[in-house]
Amino acid sequence: RKPGMVPPPPGEESQTVILPPGWQSYLSPQGRRYYVNTTTNETTWERPSSSPGIPASPGSHRSSLPPTVNGYHASGTPAHPPETAHMSVRKSTGDSQNLGSSSPSKKQSKENTITINCVTFPHPDTMPEQQLLKPTEWSYCDYFWADRKDPQGNGTVAGFELLLQKQLKGKQMQKEMSEFIRERIKIEEDYAKNLAKLSQNSLASQEEGSLGEAWAQVKKSLADEAEVHLKFSAKLHSEVEKPLMNFRENFKKDMKKCDHHIADLRKQLASRYASVEKARKALTERQRDLEMKTQQLEIKLSNKTEEDIKKARRKSTQAGDDLMRCVDLYNQAQSKWFEEMVTTTLELERLEVERVEMIRQHLCQYTQLRHETDMFNQSTVEPVDQLLRKVDPAKDRELWVREHKTGNIRPVDMEI
Repeated sequence: RKPGMVPPPPGEESQTVILPPGWQSYLSPQGRRYYVNTTTNETTWERPSSSPGIPASPGSHRSSLPPTVNGYHASGTPAHPPETAHMSVRKSTGDSQNLGSSSPSKKQSKENTITINCVTFPHPDTMPEQQLLKPTEWSYCDYFWADRKDPQGNGTVAGFELLLQKQLKGKQMQKEMSEFIRERIKIEEDYAKNLAKLSQNSLASQEEGSLGEAWAQVKKSLADEAEVHLKFSAKLHSEVEKPLMNFRENFKKDMKKCDHHIADLRKQLASRYASVEKARKALTERQRDLEMKTQQLEIKLSNKTEEDIKKARRKSTQAGDDLMRCVDLYNQAQSKWFEEMVTTTLELERLEVERVEMIRQHLCQYTQLRHETDMFNQSTVEPVDQLLRKVDPAKDRELWVREHKTGNIRPVDMEI
């Protein structure tokens, strides 16, 4: 949203100097006094009742409507339809953003404004719906311009700071995922080591026949399975854990640089805003001094010469020029802040999408390696299945008997 500053109140001149009926005096945001006929809406830069000896303001301006200030007439009437009078901050960066008020004749109430980064904005409830840069996308660049109340009650948190916190949290989640995969690798390595050790165990090594062959294959399958799990753990390290750990190694440092850059722009914006307020106060003081000297001359209370009044007028003009210069500097800072906010939030959005996609791809790689490991494990037990199907107790008995028989003469009965 475009920043708006509280407009100056009607000048004291309207109270201390008698104007013709129906005329009121106001100060423009640039500090220049003008006059409004509340009956005819006629406006003029020159005071309607000029007294002898007082120079008239050069370049009078009359029209059927008051002068326009930031899209509004001095009397508070919008110079454009409502939907175009309030310009959104989310617009082309080439447009300048002004510090003027919507009406120099009325002060904005606190209920109708909010202050962000030391800049006064219209309250969201009093503004029409803003046009989004990326409608329907819920983009970062549209929803993080304001500050948010700290849930712990410790002040407020800038919208941009929330985005940085999300980025750093994402980096932390990525690191923890990498640590999780590392634990998975350790389990695989320990499992493979235990399988290899068990495959060397001599238990039941004296089993014979076809069953003994099947048993030997069972033990060999453990060694084969151990090799499969070692390969699985090595691939997990190189293809999942390491990429997760090394992705954006300097990410935290880059985020800090980004944070400092935006923070510097915010500080510059606040400083420029303070300069505008200081210049505005200086202009008010110069104008009061000029009015006082003018009034003293009119009522013959002072011997001030016309040259003194001209000098006061020059100082007032210089103060007005200083205010305009400060406003221009503020608008430049505001424009720069806007550009950097849009550019940086879109970059953070791109980085988050890239991070999520990177993790998704590596987790897909994990599941693929897991499927391959299951397939290889299955292949290690297939020879065991084949040998188990060939186990033949009768054949084993025959072979054993042939090898170990002691003779086929049976004892006979004795006769008396």
